[in-house]
Formats: sequence, structure tokens, C-alpha cells
Amino acid sequence: MRVSELITRFIITEKTIRLAEKENKVTIAVPLSASKREIKKQVEKAYGVKVVKVNTAITMKGEKKAVVKLSPESNAFELLTRLGLV
Repeated sequence: MRVSELITRFIITEKTIRLAEKENKVTIAVPLSASKREIKKQVEKAYGVKVVKVNTAITMKGEKKAVVKLSPESNAFELLTRLGLV
């Protein structure tokens, strides 16, 4: 899967911004078929960050979201700022 296919969009809400600031996590909408391993690999490759852990969940709307925890040397809030999302 290409990055453009795997990362549908970043989910930006008050809660996800708080997660980025306090817990160094970003939240991404992904296809239902995406695995945690694929998500980790593509986020590291596309954004030049180190991923520690990926948690996924299916939302009430039937969409899959991934909460990606970045390593301490990679700052989640700076990544969102660099992408122009906050």
C-alpha cells in the first residue's frame, strides 16, 4: 500500500491535540484493511519519525482509526504543526 492510500487523514479534535501535547500521540484515519505493522512502517517512512506503538479501533461510523505513539525524540505536536494541521 502506498502512503497516500494508507493514511486517509489525520483526525484533529481537542482530544487528539491534547494527546499530541501530553502523550506524544497522533491519531490517523486508515483503511479497515491496514495492519498495525503497515501503519507503523508508513508513518515512519512518510514523516521521518520513530513510532513506538500503534493502537487501532473501529469507530461507531465504521471507520478505522490508529493512535500512533511516537518515541521521545519525535515530537507529535511539532509533526502536526509542520504539516499545517494546528
